[in-house]
Amino acid sequence: MDAKLVNPFVDAFITVMPQIGFPEPKRAKLYVRDQNAVGLGVSVVVGFTKQIRGNVVYNMEEETAKYIASTMMMGMPVAEFDAMAQSAISEMSNMLTANAATNLTGMGFEVDISTPSLSIGKNFQVKISDSQYLTVEMDLGGHIVELDIAVDQNN
Repeated sequence: MDAKLVNPFVDAFITVMPQIGFPEPKRAKLYVRDQNAVGLGVSVVVGFTKQIRGNVVYNMEEETAKYIASTMMMGMPVAEFDAMAQSAISEMSNMLTANAATNLTGMGFEVDISTPSLSIGKNFQVKISDSQYLTVEMDLGGHIVELDIAVDQNN
């Protein structure tokens, strides 16, 4: 995986999240992982096609997802990760991925993105790469969101 393809995702997170009411995110840890992303509680997978192929997973604990959903819904309490909260998380992934796609387009790549696929549960595995991928932990006011990034240029 080309490291220059990671920055558009990190930049999207840093740009978009404050625009929708969150404190400025900070990049925390960085990991290289093999093939499968492991669910932390709530995971949203979005695919990329055309000149960039692969997947990004927005992976977080359920409490973080409820915090994000509450913030996106103007502070409305979110006691359960219900359909409205799930919709908010899917919408956040749409905004982040669209911004990352715009960043990739600005680098000269033609890209399309898939509809987000939200999964709920801990410790399930989803294969997002045939080899290694990069995980960037983003700290959102004490809440961690993993960006599992497995994208490459399509030859």
